[in-house]
Amino acid sequence: MTMEQVLNLLLLRFGLLVGGLVVLALLVFAVALGLRRRGKLGAARRYAAPVARAVSRRLDDRGAARGRGVSRGGGSLAGAALRAAARHLDDDGRGRRERRTGR
Repeated sequence: MTMEQVLNLLLLRFGLLVGGLVVLALLVFAVALGLRRRGKLGAARRYAAPVARAVSRRLDDRGAARGRGVSRGGGSLAGAALRAAARHLDDDGRGRRERRTGR
């Protein structure tokens, strides 16, 4: 294989990966929009926030168990993204955290 063919394959792989991520983002947006129109977005946020936190902790624990340890950034990139998602899901839409009763 020549260098040009290798670079073309890498570019094609990158394009497919980015295209897949764009399609996934559009799908998530469409689902969120549909839930919002039906008035069920609040319930979905309440269910998704604990899941995002748990997955984030698991990714961070798995990264630490592999011997990489916890970096100054606080763990893996996927864990950081899920922590940001959990913070966003905890937000009540007006920039404030929702109050939790019973805790």
